[in-house]
Amino acid sequence: MRRSRTLALTAAAAAVVLVVTGCSSSSKSGDSSSSASGGGADAATKSIVNASDKKGGTVTYEMKGTPDSLDPGNTYYAYIYNFSRLYGRPLTTFNPAAGEDGNKLVPDLAESLGKPSADGLTWTYKLRAGLKYDDGTAITSKDVKYAVERSNFAPDVNSNGPTYFHDLLVDNPTPYQGPYKDKTGDLKSIETPDDQTIVFHLQHPFADFDYLVSAPQTVPVPQAKDTGADYVKHVVSSGTYKFESYEDGKQAVLVPNTNWDKSTDPIRKQLADKIVLRMNIDQATIDKDLLAGNAQVDLVGGGVDPQTQAQILQDPKLKAKTDNAYGGRLVYMAVNTKVAPFDNLDCRKAVQFAIDKVSVQTAEGGPIRGQIANTVLPPDIPGHEDFNLYETKDNKGDEAKAKDALKACGKPDGFSTVLTARTERATEVAAATSIQAALKKIGINAEIQQFPQGKYLTDSAGAPQFTQDHNIGLMMMQWGADWPTGYGFLQQIVDGRAIKASGNSNLAQLNDPAVNKLIDDAAVNPDKAAREKIYAQIDKKVMEQAVYVPLTDFKVFLYRPDSASNLGSTPAFSGEYDYLNIGSNK
Repeated sequence: MRRSRTLALTAAAAAVVLVVTGCSSSSKSGDSSSSASGGGADAATKSIVNASDKKGGTVTYEMKGTPDSLDPGNTYYAYIYNFSRLYGRPLTTFNPAAGEDGNKLVPDLAESLGKPSADGLTWTYKLRAGLKYDDGTAITSKDVKYAVERSNFAPDVNSNGPTYFHDLLVDNPTPYQGPYKDKTGDLKSIETPDDQTIVFHLQHPFADFDYLVSAPQTVPVPQAKDTGADYVKHVVSSGTYKFESYEDGKQAVLVPNTNWDKSTDPIRKQLADKIVLRMNIDQATIDKDLLAGNAQVDLVGGGVDPQTQAQILQDPKLKAKTDNAYGGRLVYMAVNTKVAPFDNLDCRKAVQFAIDKVSVQTAEGGPIRGQIANTVLPPDIPGHEDFNLYETKDNKGDEAKAKDALKACGKPDGFSTVLTARTERATEVAAATSIQAALKKIGINAEIQQFPQGKYLTDSAGAPQFTQDHNIGLMMMQWGADWPTGYGFLQQIVDGRAIKASGNSNLAQLNDPAVNKLIDDAAVNPDKAAREKIYAQIDKKVMEQAVYVPLTDFKVFLYRPDSASNLGSTPAFSGEYDYLNIGSNK
């Protein structure tokens, strides 16, 4: 289960105050980048392509597999963070723009970004006037508080999301058991003295707090309508669209929220008459639908499959409708420190030296899908520094070094283990197959087991007891920053206190006191440059432990159909298109 307080810092408690007022927004309109019509290759990485305010039509999203959840408080995939903004408004969000403009935070439910006190311990937010749910009832500060409680303090019900609020908030006098178990009390570190005020009490200053409240965990939820794990079937909307229907594993249909008020929301447009999300669609079918204009967006945002990629690259007209961008995303393999013999550092080093990263890159689609990586922090995340602790000739592996490491760890003849990958991700399975072949050369027999992506972090790779029970020593993974800082990228995957029984993202189960302390040091440091130096130190310490094998700094290769309007590739959501205002002429 979820651990007790994780950031054992001695700093004084902080208070973050949110006041709901009748003030109007001062934020700028959502599209701060220039627009382009038709575009050309990579046009949507620089500006909005096919910009339009035309209303009507249906926007169709298709995806391989199923999402972890469409419940804003129970998800941890970037594409659902992105998509959920259609029906849920967090306190802040990212500017719906292309390129670096998309990394800019803007107010959403809140009237402005936070106004910290001089000592950094208090942040004040004011909500916009006239905020309503799709049923016409008013959104209150208590709903924002409840949303945080249910998403961070009920891991047995909502286990998918990150643990930042849980880690930062001051402890209750007695441990808070979450809103489903604690029917009489509540979380004392969040106060709502009236319907217009909410106060967050933190353990220490936190420089990235404005980024933190952009998570869908701050999307308001009325407690009376929360049905726990079944809330996903009847999500109450605070955004431009509401659910008309939801069929688990099949389809979700959204229609305009008639109680959404443009005067309260300068960044959304509400263009389409209908939004359809089709699930469990084969990637080749998704690609065909995009090329034909019958679908507007591949929801997962990983890009077309290798066969489609080859077809597009051979046709200049098709290539002119593609976008190839980084998005603070790393493809890597986690090495499980709790499964023998990977509890031995030298056995982990053997894996680092054995892998042919060029072969992995090829399996993923070649250089167009990412450069070979040697660090945890991607090059487009502040704090990145170039280094390579496990250098091999031409990045093709070094059998001699790998075998020497096996001898040092007492396994000269190798051993057997399990390597996991997500069923729906063909390139991930192909990369795992390449790794399997490289490991076999040094005597490590890795059996590949595939699991569905929707449950990958709750039931298999992200469930520590399951991995130990099933000899899962190696796990394929891809990670994008929760927000574009070193903390937003690193904390959930390297901090030992973030390990959870389900929905765990620290797949290596790394719990190094030195790393944990550096995470804490960065959290309270007010100096941006100093924080970035700390992130580089964390990166090196993690690589010294050999718990993650960086494979590639991932690039998406997206096809942009003519049937879609307002397309902009944003690094805030791992290079995906920003989903907030996409329209359709279909």
